[in-house]
Amino acid sequence: MTASLDAALVSTAAEAVSVASELATRFAVGAADRDRARRLPVDEIAELSRSGLYGATVPATFGGADIAPSVLAEVLRILATADPNIAQIPQSHFVYVQLLKVAANPEQQRFFFGEVLRGKRFANAQSERGGKTITDIATTFTPAQSGGFRLDGTKYYCTGTLFAQWIPVLARLHDPDRLSALPAGDYVLYVPADAAGLTVVDDWNGFGQRLTGSGTVTLEGVAVQPEWVVRRSPAFDGPTSYGAFAQLLHTAIDVGIARAALDEAAAFARTKSRPWFEAKVERAVDDPLLVQRFGELAVSVATAEATLVAAGRAVDAAFDEPTEQSAADASIAVAVAKIVAEKSAVEVSAALFEVSGTRSAAADLDLDRHWRNARTHTLHDPVRWKYQHIGRVLLHNEAPPRHGLI
Repeated sequence: MTASLDAALVSTAAEAVSVASELATRFAVGAADRDRARRLPVDEIAELSRSGLYGATVPATFGGADIAPSVLAEVLRILATADPNIAQIPQSHFVYVQLLKVAANPEQQRFFFGEVLRGKRFANAQSERGGKTITDIATTFTPAQSGGFRLDGTKYYCTGTLFAQWIPVLARLHDPDRLSALPAGDYVLYVPADAAGLTVVDDWNGFGQRLTGSGTVTLEGVAVQPEWVVRRSPAFDGPTSYGAFAQLLHTAIDVGIARAALDEAAAFARTKSRPWFEAKVERAVDDPLLVQRFGELAVSVATAEATLVAAGRAVDAAFDEPTEQSAADASIAVAVAKIVAEKSAVEVSAALFEVSGTRSAAADLDLDRHWRNARTHTLHDPVRWKYQHIGRVLLHNEAPPRHGLI
């Protein structure tokens, strides 16, 4: 890697995977201790940022490696195998870099891509509570007499905000007096994390993915410059595969969790588990019933990994040649992979105890973090609706919707 301002510069896909593998080896060592103590991975995220991986998807015309979605998915899968908290923290960063690619003007791209290559990090202030559905947005920004805007609202589940320098905020333009030339609609406002009136609260209390910094962000009269405002609709007006890209990254995290749970179960069975007396064997790993169960779990994880690869290729194809058909194919491929990954992550992380025995339930081992992480992360969106969209394509040739969750 060569130096580029405050962060290294990852220049190829192979380098991105290699760097992720090196970091994952180190991050895995303290994963259980961090989870048990709820010690946020501040140093680890800083190291991840310095490595240049945060800038790996910046377009080549702006100095980045512009790695393909499939490569980025592999990077996050590798990191998630070590610690899925660390893998989830930059997930939103990459999604909002992608929004800049498809929706920002050249001046905005030049500025924000420069920030990213310097090691600056984006986060996520999108979700709200209180609305009828997750699509109801109460956060608004209003034109100010100064020529900028005033931003007000409250956001929840704001993953990565504790680690970010810029916080993209999803908001609706409120302009009854038509003081702004912007059309009505939803926008993403890239706001400095230290802006006056913006408060990040570390109140995330989920039983899994405990270290992702997914707390609350409050916005009270935050001053926003016009050049920080990006319209959101271009991400969905055409076949951008914006949603498939975001879902692919979530899928990679689930696959990483599944692999980590399987590997840890196998290591425990080899070194600590005792054989069941009826098996009449010397070692637990020689019990034919245990061998059978491990074989089943290995197939589950291998299937999840294979469908992730297939989904990544489909998203790559949609990015290379964006058509209605390629976008639909990408969404369905990712939906299939997400279903398989969720099943595998939840099943294998629970079966870890089944194949390891009573000793594995000791609290100091923190092996339950795999199931807690899997169950929590897979709640992002219901796979039952992915089955619906897959079935509609098959039976009615109905293209999947463009709403960011498929």
